Amino acid sequence: MPPPPSDQAGFPSPGGLFAPLAPLLARIPFSPDLAALNHLASTIDLRTHRGLPIAFVRTPDDGLEYEARIWTNGQVATRPGNWHDFFNALVWCTYPRTKAMLNQRHADERSTPAAGRGRARDALTHFDECGAVVAVSDPSLVQLLRGFRWRELFWERRADLGRALRCFVFGHATYEQLLRPFRGLTAKAILYEVTADWLRQPLSAQLADIDRRLSGELAVGRHCDARALQPLPLLGLPGVTADSEDPAYYDDQWQFRPGRGSRRV
Repeated sequence: MPPPPSDQAGFPSPGGLFAPLAPLLARIPFSPDLAALNHLASTIDLRTHRGLPIAFVRTPDDGLEYEARIWTNGQVATRPGNWHDFFNALVWCTYPRTKAMLNQRHADERSTPAAGRGRARDALTHFDECGAVVAVSDPSLVQLLRGFRWRELFWERRADLGRALRCFVFGHATYEQLLRPFRGLTAKAILYEVTADWLRQPLSAQLADIDRRLSGELAVGRHCDARALQPLPLLGLPGVTADSEDPAYYDDQWQFRPGRGSRRV
């Protein structure tokens, strides 16, 4: 499988979509190696919301389900040689508060009497796997996003996207899929309106702020309805695929679908 594109081209190019992980990928080999991931985790002092140290381990035969194992003893089941789990570990290291709070929310939801997983746990898993945060400093771009007006957003306002919009991928499944992007690849996004000054901050400051925001919102029960997440066709972002250099590319309504109506920020 090919390595991720360089992050130096900036947002929202393919390298830009990998940018949240770039500081970590500069420190370890691009290989799903458990020893390297655990060394990385030790330098960050990763912990669960209860304060247990996080360790990435081969799946133990302990009878626990995935989230319960993390909550009980801090062990994140990680298959050696598996890219999906490799990116999951990197997301833990990039957004540690949010990953810990996602796990805590799963524990909270498991403790309430309900049949099956329930809508909240499904939404948490959905964001964990394929979520993204879109930070926008221009309210008119937010309206185009909310209105599913993809051609206007991605083509007619193309010059404004690099200035006023950043897409921070969160979902580890999405990172894996971005190694070989395919038609229709869609993230489920949370939108934040930010200032132009915020967009000029260093990447480390932006990631830390997103991590604080997300973990705080999850702690009070937000983002527990998958239907409220904003679909974002990632291959529409300029630079992700060469096909998007042709305006006719955005006529593909299978990929750039009209929405179900507006959503609130």
